[in-house]
Amino acid sequence: MATKQKTLHDAFYETLKDVYYAEKQSVRALKKSAKAAEHEELRRAFETHAEESAGQVERLQQVFDIIGKAARAKTCEAMQGLTAEMEEDLEDFEDSPAADAVLAACAQAVEHYEIARYGTLKTWASQLGYADAAKLLDETLQEEKKTDQLLTQIAESLNAEGSQGAGEGEAKGKGGRKAA
Repeated sequence: MATKQKTLHDAFYETLKDVYYAEKQSVRALKKSAKAAEHEELRRAFETHAEESAGQVERLQQVFDIIGKAARAKTCEAMQGLTAEMEEDLEDFEDSPAADAVLAACAQAVEHYEIARYGTLKTWASQLGYADAAKLLDETLQEEKKTDQLLTQIAESLNAEGSQGAGEGEAKGKGGRKAA
């Protein structure tokens, strides 16, 4: 029995389901991150983006409507890996001066994944003639980019704070290397 050849429309739909799952997971991860963050600006950024992400889930539902498909999620292995890494890092760096910097870095990994996916989906929607879907996807893409820029700004100050005391207790040799 011959299998039907996959099309760009199939790729679009499968990726849309993947991102739908990822965005729902992102809302949960952002809420957890907001609770864990010590730095007030970072906490506010997580809370704001959690609300924004809930709106992005609604936008994705609209995209499913535009293409005439039910809004269904497909397990996103990438998001599962990113959130598992965040959980591990939260545990490893809990109560550390670098905890918020690590949390911001984990959040940026999620943002970068989402930026890549939304950029692809927007392009494919345009190519497939789904102009309204492309517009919705671009709106989300711009929000993700804005959040990434904000996290970069916050992370720069967190990284400086988290690096204070670096090397304490380490004997240093010539050239700043640790002595053996």
